[in-house]
Amino acid sequence: MDTATSTNGERDIRRAIAELAERLPPALQPLARVAYNYRWTWLADGDAVFRHLDAAAWQRSENNPRRIIESVSHSRLQALAAQPDYVDQVHALAAAIEADLSRPWAETPITPNRPVAYFCSEFAVHCSLPIYGGGLGVLAGDLLKAASDMPLPMVGVGLLFRQGYFHQRLDRVGWQIEYWTNTAFERLPAVLVSGADGTPLTVDVVIRDRTVHIQVWRIDIGRVPLYLLDTDREDNHTIDRWITAQLYIGDRHTRLAQYAVLGIGGVRMLEALGIEPGLVHLNEGHAVLSSRERLRRLLGAGHSFEEGLALLRRDTVFTTHTPVPAGNEGYSQAEVEPVLGDFIDDLGIPRRTYYDLGRVVPGNDQEGTSITPLALRTSGAANAVSRRHGEVARAMWQPLWRERSVYDVPIGHVTNGVHTLTWMAGPMQAFLARHLGPDWLHQMTNPDVWQRVATIPDEALWALRNELREAFVAEVRRRSMRDRLARGEPPEYVEAADRAFDPKVLTIGFARRMATYKRFYLLTRFPERGLRLLADGPTPIQIIVAGKAHPQDQEAKQALRDFFELKRSPDVGRRIAFLEDYDLRLAPSIVAGVDLWLNLPRPPLEASGTSGMKVTLNGGLNLSVLDGWWAEAYDGENGWAITSPDGDAQAQDDHDAAALLDLLEREVIPLFYERGDDGIPHAWLRRVKTAMRTLIPQFTADRMLREYVWTMYAKGERRVTA
Repeated sequence: MDTATSTNGERDIRRAIAELAERLPPALQPLARVAYNYRWTWLADGDAVFRHLDAAAWQRSENNPRRIIESVSHSRLQALAAQPDYVDQVHALAAAIEADLSRPWAETPITPNRPVAYFCSEFAVHCSLPIYGGGLGVLAGDLLKAASDMPLPMVGVGLLFRQGYFHQRLDRVGWQIEYWTNTAFERLPAVLVSGADGTPLTVDVVIRDRTVHIQVWRIDIGRVPLYLLDTDREDNHTIDRWITAQLYIGDRHTRLAQYAVLGIGGVRMLEALGIEPGLVHLNEGHAVLSSRERLRRLLGAGHSFEEGLALLRRDTVFTTHTPVPAGNEGYSQAEVEPVLGDFIDDLGIPRRTYYDLGRVVPGNDQEGTSITPLALRTSGAANAVSRRHGEVARAMWQPLWRERSVYDVPIGHVTNGVHTLTWMAGPMQAFLARHLGPDWLHQMTNPDVWQRVATIPDEALWALRNELREAFVAEVRRRSMRDRLARGEPPEYVEAADRAFDPKVLTIGFARRMATYKRFYLLTRFPERGLRLLADGPTPIQIIVAGKAHPQDQEAKQALRDFFELKRSPDVGRRIAFLEDYDLRLAPSIVAGVDLWLNLPRPPLEASGTSGMKVTLNGGLNLSVLDGWWAEAYDGENGWAITSPDGDAQAQDDHDAAALLDLLEREVIPLFYERGDDGIPHAWLRRVKTAMRTLIPQFTADRMLREYVWTMYAKGERRVTA
């Protein structure tokens, strides 16, 4: 066995599978192989074999396949091993995964011995792996799955957050309360990677004048190994063990230390694993210190600073995800030196040169160093995540290329997409197989395949939409009652949840991070007019809201508080629900069940957004401000759009809130309730079919990854120089 095989975690995965298999009867032992690869999460009914072990325990385990196997009694396992149908189901699932994992690599410029190293601060792969906070992580998780599907040689590099992102509950007056819980990664389908001597593999980074020892976990996402760096070791200082505790931690020094672990530690980890990437893809700037570590190595090999920078750029691409200042963090020299002073000394270049790489204006010692300018200056190609965001990013970062016009700033765009089989509900997948043919799965980006949607009978599509909405309404009732009981709400308000949310009523969704720029507050800007839409009558609506406000975003928290004030109004208890603790367990049911998705960001701050794409996969429609992905997706017939005026923020808010209500009152609601003699809303379904035909093939993670491969990864000489 070569060194790479002995230290990259494959041996540890095999050992863990063998140990888990020992708990299973021989007939069920293939289930251990299934459990240790998240590939099952995007196979039709992939979770059925685990749910069948013990449905209640499966839910309590947060759908953790290893934990459910370890918790089920021996007698139950023996009973299942005697059921031929269940045994056949297990073997069929294991065989399907094995066949997928053994496919040859796709013909691309990326080779297995020089994979793409994809760095990101968060990855949203599955609800049992809580190391994500929002859209950035969902995008990263979807891209890893698309790489497995292609298949494209890639490794993911991230951080193992013991407490992840915060959990949310609201008190009786609507104030958000945050709390964190520890995740037992030792009970997840994850392995601690060992070195050639069998002890845990570690790499070291000096942070705050102390050597921090970093261990490595491996989790398999189909063909893609995801490596997570972890400082929670007994041989680390207590403060340093906390570095990888919480995602997006508020303390700036700790957050900077996280970036050092991810970037510097990530590069050192890949070397220790025997992985030599052919390309490094920085998904947002949090991992940009990887570029400084790679530059340090080039300078140490004898290259001049200019030569090293050119070589670094040749093999680095960078994706910027937001124009919001919080996503483009900057640090003063006084903040950087205590955390990374030893690393800067080791780099061997003048302090000013080091800091100038991250400054908009080199030589300005009053300016801090920021992650996005640093990433742009050390990358060979850079992209925004939608066409509109590309325009915004070029204008935003034009000062880095003062000699160029905004049009010539070398930042392109690759519009985000979503992993179809992760976000399309099982009933919709089966429905499309019947109506589009079994080949649709393999031709998801082929527009000709999606033209067949026009031939689907309206009655069949409407029956499916009713099925998905009914299932979602049942989930809303269950969650709403649980949340209201936990808050100690009055009995009548709790009971209203059990009678609410009619499965035949137009269901509207608004779920996302409750960042202020997402303008959740527009829903309550004209409360009297909005409440009239909830009243009983021939055309009622019901609204589902979910999302977390960042612990330090007081304005977003106040918007949640104001929203809760509505519960005292008539009809609100039956027609509006706020679902607490929005996460990957809740999101799939929302995007599958709603008829209409609202998106109200303040332009131009929405870089892309992907939730609306997921709604389209399930036959829902979008009503959105023309920003992000919707600015290039909307064609006048596949949803609704708000053109937000420039200028004063208050006037913009008034206009957009009024436009929202106008569209609901005059177009959306009448179209949904306009029924033929057969009781079917044919005009509504015509718009649904148009949305599915025009949007689904264009906004997939498969299309997105292929675009990265051929417009970013394949370039020998890349475009960014500054």
